[in-house]
Amino acid sequence: MFDYQFLIEVLVGGLLSGVMYSLVAIGFVLIYKTSGVLNFAQGAMLLFAALTFVSLVERGTPFALALLATLAIMVALGITIERTVLRPLINQPPITLFMATLGLSDVIEGAAQLLWGTQVHGLDIGVSDIPFDIGGVFISRFDLFAAAVAGSLVALFTLFFRYTRTGLAFRAVADDQFAALAVGLRLPRVWAAVWTAAGIVALVAGLLWGARLGVQFSLSLVVLKALPVLVLGGFDSITGAIVGGLLIGAIEKLAEVYVGPFFGGGIEAWAAYVVALALLLVRPSGLFGQKLVERV
Repeated sequence: MFDYQFLIEVLVGGLLSGVMYSLVAIGFVLIYKTSGVLNFAQGAMLLFAALTFVSLVERGTPFALALLATLAIMVALGITIERTVLRPLINQPPITLFMATLGLSDVIEGAAQLLWGTQVHGLDIGVSDIPFDIGGVFISRFDLFAAAVAGSLVALFTLFFRYTRTGLAFRAVADDQFAALAVGLRLPRVWAAVWTAAGIVALVAGLLWGARLGVQFSLSLVVLKALPVLVLGGFDSITGAIVGGLLIGAIEKLAEVYVGPFFGGGIEAWAAYVVALALLLVRPSGLFGQKLVERV
């Protein structure tokens, strides 16, 4: 007989893992939505945040102080990137901006290596991975904690962008940059705020992924997990990043457990990309992405 209890366990585990993917994807969406830049340096920012935090803690800095110091560093990093790299490239072709962030990724990784070294670090944020037993379904404590943190972060961003002046400016720029300029909004200030938000997201995602995988330079490759999420949900939708992350997490786990045995296993790493490619063929803008309509 089919084991529905095991199905629920796999599905819940996949959804909770998908929340971690959504965290990385949100960093992409924030920047792409306002400036049209696909920030391939998000993974390096995630690594830099996690490596900075764990290095400070290992040197005797109290947990709370290390967190605040890392937060300040990531805010400063986001503003510096916007002012020194992207501001001089305003009105350049998208491929130029993409290549700039690609090079920026290597610069950030090199800076992290120069400052903190290349050794692997364990990161303990005080949350065990002992599973809960809920009606016979085992759910990871760490995954529940990560989902709660991600949900809280999304709620804060939602409130910020909806009820603050900076948030309203962000929404205006995301809707139409030229109209925003026409009403007197200062785009560099808005972009600086967006890169600051991306730095905060990188810190949160870096701590969670670092606690799960260890803080090492391969952590920057987590950015690749966000790509099928963005394709599925849409590059310019925060809602799409959340829903896409949940779907990709669930698809990976279900495919590995129920389809993997027919292929000898190991399909979790690429099943999401197959789904993303299939969706591109029928809906290039993603489930929640804005469709581009051009008049000819």
